[in-house]
Amino acid sequence: MDSVKKKRTIKPIAILFIAILGTFAGLQLFNPPLEGKPVTGTIEAPREVISILERSCFNCHSNEQKLSWYDKIAPLSWAVKKDVERAREVMNFSEWSQLSPGEHKGRMYSILNMMQAGKMPLHEYTLLHSSAKISSKDIEVIRKYTLSLSGKNPTPINKKINDPHQDIKQASAGYPGFPVSPNGVRYTPEFKKWKVISMSTLFDNSIRVIYGNNIAVKAVETDNFHPWPDGSIVVKAVFKQTESADGEIRPGEFINAQFMVKDAKKYTDTEGWGFAKFSGKDLHPTGKTASFAKESCIACHRQLAEPTGYLFDVPMKVNTKNLIEKLQKK
Repeated sequence: MDSVKKKRTIKPIAILFIAILGTFAGLQLFNPPLEGKPVTGTIEAPREVISILERSCFNCHSNEQKLSWYDKIAPLSWAVKKDVERAREVMNFSEWSQLSPGEHKGRMYSILNMMQAGKMPLHEYTLLHSSAKISSKDIEVIRKYTLSLSGKNPTPINKKINDPHQDIKQASAGYPGFPVSPNGVRYTPEFKKWKVISMSTLFDNSIRVIYGNNIAVKAVETDNFHPWPDGSIVVKAVFKQTESADGEIRPGEFINAQFMVKDAKKYTDTEGWGFAKFSGKDLHPTGKTASFAKESCIACHRQLAEPTGYLFDVPMKVNTKNLIEKLQKK
């Protein structure tokens, strides 16, 4: 009797196993390979820099994939294919020669920014590809190389300026009409009267103060920025760090003001955001044509679409619990 019961128990288990195996095998019939593309030009950089990029970036951001066997098995292969195709659109090291020298610098700054923020390589990718993990030593190598492209000194600049907006005020005073970015975003000194919604520092020893207009501030206070409401304006004022005699770090010389203006109808090519950067004492705008934002800005900001609505610096009053939950799901 016990033998009969055992056979009856084993049979459903065997059927279930065969069904799962059959389903898994069937999925492989719907497993198109990743499209192969030629290498038209690679990045020229020191060997130690290229080694880090090849190990941690090339498997997604190039046409030279070295996929593991499990990356090629459905359904995981579907996610891999989607991620690689998206990554190639954002940045492709196998087509690096198509970029201008200015774009080279911009892309390297974006790479370093994402690495320092812990957003690249993706956490879920490094779980299965531990060799792609980035160390603090790797980040320092990329940082030094990136700064060398602009001839910047990575050490702090100890020039004391009491008023962090001094250079902006001097520039604004001599302007009968404020400068306009090629995509129509106009510089306004009014942002200095807005509320500060966040602050940050970066690898180039800068201090960044992020302001929001009333619409943006309300969106932050109500945790309602997915998406940000039209009319939101966020301005990041960037200053060099200066160190006082007692060792206190404070804003020094003005570097630039970076504007993000939300207008879903006007800026459809850059996912509803108008980007602009006004640099130096003359507040000269970045870009020669309106397409500069599509080529240099949205590709990186797109990575932050879900957690912060395209902002690199998380507003101070964001619901931290919700943000952590969203990041953990990615």
